Parts: sequence; C-alpha cells; structure tokens
Amino acid sequence: MPLLVGRAALAAALVAGATLSGFAVEPTTETDTTEATQTAAPSQTEQQRSARRAELDAITHDIEVTAERQAALRAEMSQLDQDRATLNKSLIETGERAKGLERQIDEAEQRMGGLLDEEKTVHASLNSRRAVLANVLAALQRMGRKPPPAIVVRPEDALASVRSAMLLGSVVPELRVEAEALATDLQHLVALKTEQSRERDRMRADASALAEERTRIEYLVEDKRKARDRSEQQLAEEQAKSEALAKSATSLKGLIADLEGQIAAAADAAEAAKKAEAANQAAMNDGRAPRSPESLGSADRIAPAVAFASTKGLLPRPANGVQLKAFGDADGLGGTTQGLSIATRAAARVSSPADGWVVYAGPFRSYGQLLIINAGGGYHILLAGMERIDVELGQFVLAGEPVALMGTRLLASGSTVGIGATQPVLYVEFRKDGNSIDPAPWWARSNDEKVGG
Repeated sequence: MPLLVGRAALAAALVAGATLSGFAVEPTTETDTTEATQTAAPSQTEQQRSARRAELDAITHDIEVTAERQAALRAEMSQLDQDRATLNKSLIETGERAKGLERQIDEAEQRMGGLLDEEKTVHASLNSRRAVLANVLAALQRMGRKPPPAIVVRPEDALASVRSAMLLGSVVPELRVEAEALATDLQHLVALKTEQSRERDRMRADASALAEERTRIEYLVEDKRKARDRSEQQLAEEQAKSEALAKSATSLKGLIADLEGQIAAAADAAEAAKKAEAANQAAMNDGRAPRSPESLGSADRIAPAVAFASTKGLLPRPANGVQLKAFGDADGLGGTTQGLSIATRAAARVSSPADGWVVYAGPFRSYGQLLIINAGGGYHILLAGMERIDVELGQFVLAGEPVALMGTRLLASGSTVGIGATQPVLYVEFRKDGNSIDPAPWWARSNDEKVGG
C-alpha cells in the first residue's frame, strides 16, 4: 500500500514538475547560490529599479494620436463657439480629464510595480531552492522511468521490493511537499503574469485617452490665443522688456516690483487685482462672498470670484505627482525651502491653482521657465521648472486652467531637490507681500496628489 500511495504522489509531482517550462533547474549548491545572491544584491537592486522603470515607461511610450483622430479633434474644436466662456469651460474640463487620466496611470504604475516586485519575490524563492528542486525533479524522473518492482509481479525480488517500499515511505512525503510548493509557486507566477497583462492593457488605454486630451488642450490653447485681442507686436515688445528686467533683477521680490511698475500689462494686471480685491472684500463684509468651490464663479469671469485669502482649503494642486519637498524642509544648503517641489509625469499639464493675472512668463535664473500669477490681495503664485508656458503677459487665468507643460526630463528648478533626479520637477511657491508663505493651508484635501513614477 505505501508503494501505491507513493506512486500516486510521484505521478502528481511529475505533472507539477512538467509545468516548470522555462525555469532553470541545473544542479547547483545552496552555498554557491547564496554567495552569488549576496554579492550581486547591492548592484542588482538599482538595476532592477531601473529595469522596472523602463518597463513601465515602455508601456505608455510613443503613444500618439493618429492623424485621423487629430483631424476629428480639430473639427470638434472648430465647432465650438469661440467666446471666452466656452473656451475657458472647455479648457478647464479637458484639463481635469487629463489630470484624472494621469492619476489613473500613476495608480496603474503603482499596481504594476507591486506585481513586478511580487514576481521577483517568487523567482527569488524558486532560485533559492534550485538545488533542492533539481534533485527532486531528477529523482522523480528516474523513478518514473524505472519504477520499483512490485511484489505481485516479481516475487523473487521480494526483499528488494520491501526495501524500496520502506525507502519510498520516508522519501515520498518530502518529495510531495517540495512538488506541491513548486506547483504553488508556478501557479502564482501564472496569476501574476495574467494580472500584469490586464494592467498593461489598462495603462495603454488610459495613455491613448490622455494623448487625445493633451491634443485637445493644445487646440484649445491655440484657439484661446487667437481670440485675444492684444496685438502681437505689443505683446512681443512687452515680453522682451519683461525678460530684460528679469536678467537684471537680483531677487524675485525685486522682479515682481519692477514688472508691476514698468510693464504696462503687469501694471494693468496689478491694478485689476487691487480692484478685484476691494470688491471681494466688500462682498465679504456684507456676507455676499461665496464660500464653497461650487460657487467660485462662472467660466466667463474676468476677475477672481473670491478674495485669495478666502480660498484656503479650496485650491487644486497645479499638477499630479510625488511631493519631494514641502515648504520649510531643509534645502541641503543649510537653509530651508521656500516652496514645494513635485515630481511629475513626463509632459504633464500644469494648471493654475487660482484665479489671477499673469505678470511674468519667461526664463529667470535657476528657476528655468517661470510663471508668476498675481492672485490679488498682495498674493503671488510662482510656478517653475516647466518646459513651455502657454499663457501670455497680462492674461487672466482661472483656477484649473492649463497654463504650462512639463518636459520629459528634469529642467532647471527653484530648489536643490532635483539634483540627481531624472523626472521633471515642478516648483510651486506662494508669496504674500513679497515674502514666501506655506501653501499647505490652501490645497483642497480632495485633490491631494497620489504617488506616481
């Protein structure tokens, strides 16, 4: 009877062993495997991270909108009424959809990263038992090819058969345990591969949709720029003058003061901000000021719906991503950071956190491309590290409106947090009367960014 049970177990184990296609089972000693693993661990960890990042990037890389779909989007944009309210509403809604898709891709990358890590763990488990598994499979194969003699068939080998049965009685249970563990690991690997395939499909679908939304934003930004009535010559002259002031400015505070004192568009924006602040303050005094995000005004407004000081807890973050440093963190140079830094996706869209007027849009020292928005009440919002700015000097922008585009790699940054990084980093700074302040109280909790790659 032990022999019959043993053979059944061996048959099951052989079936499990046969499913180990593609897995190396060359005999090797545990000592050799352990030493090799310990030696390679430090370098392999970084290599595995890079490989995982490359694998995740490859899933969404080079996904572009087809020429036919671009034509359809262009036709869709041409059918829109070219009035300010329609363009603004479409821009904000499209920007929100793009942010949502970026969040979904970030979450999918997190799940995919976890699956890849889990797969590596299973492979490590199999590798750590290579010698044992090799011996088990070899024993099963030998026993399958030349089974022990049965007493009923060859009575002259009764003693050898009894000895074989005793040996199998002690060995087969261990072989069964090893075979079952092997089969479990292999089934787990198959399940992981299936789930990875599903995540890849989801990521590709989201990336395709995101590419369309980004194309739609490009067309909307282009249409909005055409709808502005400022002359190109006047805009070019003021832009050149503002950049000249930026080169001579010694500080951000000085730059903002020079811009709003010497550039007509910036001065007009500052004056409009003062008037809006006075109107909002009066509305607050008599109880007419809106207090919720839903009541911040329509898309055709040309001034902030509420005073910036009243928007605490309401503002959306300008981009999805991983927050690398917050206001007041050590900057690595003996000081503290004056803003927050966010590692974003490549080519991520940056939106304005609040209503306000553009008083500067261009390069500035180590900040790279710098966008300064006058939010009224002495408040300014600074965004830096973008590859491209899509709004113009003196333009009024709405909270949530796409205003800039991140690059595909780290550009100049307003802090030292990006040193050694490869992802694009967005720098965000809030200022009140020329002094940096903590932006944390202004962010809407429902818009807290999730971690991405």
